[in-house]
Amino acid sequence: MGIDRQMPLMHSTIKQYYCKKSKQGTFPQKTNKNNKFTMKTLLVYPPFLDQRMDTEDIMAPPIGMYYVGATLLERGHEVKILNWFNMPKGPNAFMQAVKEEQPDIIGFSMLHANRWGAIDMAKEAKQAHPDITIICGGVGATFLWQHLLTHFPQIDYVITGEGEYAFAQLLGLMEQDRTSELDKIRGLAFRKNGRPFHTGPPSPVQDLDLLPNPARYFQYNHVISSRGCPWSCSFCGSPRFWGRKVRFHSPKYFVDQLETLYKKGISFFYVSDDTFTIKKERVIQICQDIIERKLLITWQAISRVGYVDEEILYWMRKAGCIQISYGVESGSPKIRQRLNKKLKDTDIERAFSLTRRYGILPRAYFIYGCPGETDTTVEETLKLISKIRPLSIIFYILDIFPGTTLYEEFKKKSGLTDDIWLQRIEDIMYFETDPQLTHEMVLSFGQTLRKNYFAKLHEFAQDIDLVEKEDLYPLHADFLSRLGMTFSHGDYSRNPHVKDKDKVAEMLFKRALTYYPNERAYLGLAILKQKAGKHQEAIGILSEAVHHYPGSEQLNTCLAISHMNLGDFQKAIGHLEAFSHSQNALQYLARCYAAIGRKDKERECLERLNSKQL
Repeated sequence: MGIDRQMPLMHSTIKQYYCKKSKQGTFPQKTNKNNKFTMKTLLVYPPFLDQRMDTEDIMAPPIGMYYVGATLLERGHEVKILNWFNMPKGPNAFMQAVKEEQPDIIGFSMLHANRWGAIDMAKEAKQAHPDITIICGGVGATFLWQHLLTHFPQIDYVITGEGEYAFAQLLGLMEQDRTSELDKIRGLAFRKNGRPFHTGPPSPVQDLDLLPNPARYFQYNHVISSRGCPWSCSFCGSPRFWGRKVRFHSPKYFVDQLETLYKKGISFFYVSDDTFTIKKERVIQICQDIIERKLLITWQAISRVGYVDEEILYWMRKAGCIQISYGVESGSPKIRQRLNKKLKDTDIERAFSLTRRYGILPRAYFIYGCPGETDTTVEETLKLISKIRPLSIIFYILDIFPGTTLYEEFKKKSGLTDDIWLQRIEDIMYFETDPQLTHEMVLSFGQTLRKNYFAKLHEFAQDIDLVEKEDLYPLHADFLSRLGMTFSHGDYSRNPHVKDKDKVAEMLFKRALTYYPNERAYLGLAILKQKAGKHQEAIGILSEAVHHYPGSEQLNTCLAISHMNLGDFQKAIGHLEAFSHSQNALQYLARCYAAIGRKDKERECLERLNSKQL
């Protein structure tokens, strides 16, 4: 697909945006409260090409979309964000959304893996509404701006790097019919005289606190308190996108954002900084502010093994941190060196040991199929895993993306250009470029790593040494009970390679209760007893539990179920009646009344249940 030679004419016909016609009809003129023309923008997180085993890290829209949205809103524009990653994927679903929203602008947040999702949706929108302006931004667009503008005429603009100010400036010029001044916007790419043109590198936002707080306008739980990464791993594009100088939100700005979201009902957060703990005093201040404001939240963070110590882990745990992810990548020092991941084994071991001791789940990222990967290097990785005993691991195959050192090496070595991305692919697997590696070898590496890790996981869970600090005891109980639930009800319960699931879960629940009367631990332990048919034991555990948590619907319902299994329906009713507003409790109440012959009460429960379901 070549360049659309008519595209530059769009800049001189910008007035069409305020009462524009399309194949779907006329989009009405829009004004804000000051009777100024506004531009309605639809910000879209497109779908990915391939299915994933683990979607946790990519299912939420990038936080930059919310910052862009907030910036536009504060300048008087209309904005709506659509997360198309988890929306219904009917054949006309996106165009129906476009028809309903009637946007002037559609902005796509483009990673590499959802690149084709954005391209396809942009084509659909342009064909139906030729006057809609399509803008792409994000890491996937930043490093392929020339490729996108060369081959995909449906894309009008690409914003490279941080997009808040460039996006707002672009809309401002479009509103005022001053698109002849587009050259003044740093970080903007468009077609000039029929050819892709870039205005130059964007200027990073130096004072992040000057950006509007997105939490005032949107709800989300992926947050970020800093931008930039001082390291230069060969597989990562973050330093080139954000810059290697780390810039920070102030603790107040960041905790204000958390508090605003918390008041909207959000209590769990992913902190997406590349290295959250890089500035110790600041992190401690953030944690102390969370505690002082009584934000009852839990959260996960990403860090680097050389940037945690006992003090910072203590405050993070007190403030609700339940997991820290560390990029270890490989147990082979040679492979880490090849990936420019400058870590020492001693730092890795220390970080995982301390994180676990403070009741924070340490998660490791490992990459396989790397340059020089062999059975020997895989064995080195397994030995390191045995030493650091991570309680969660994400294994990735090394892939190559634009914006990384690996990609530049690949192009130089292969002689290929960015046109390789005309193929409908998400990425390039490194092993496909290395004659020393085969698909079968890399598949075998992955199977070996996963099978061996999960086969030892029960040992890691039974060998947790927690720090003896009394003020952390309730949090230790929380940590152990969460981990126990992963073995009894979560991902590990369904993994065939994990051994002794119920045994480990029971041990963790019991140990949790030695620290504190934790509701989750009581519940998990009682359910294990119920599974084993030991309802009298379950009743003993749950009776103690409801003494501590008399208002817990889960505990009372679970206790009622054990009484029902022993035929004591009156006692079961006694535990369920207080929760008759709940569909779950009503179901069990109806069964209890049926069992004792109270048809009137059974009918009443069923009627209430039906009315709730309607």
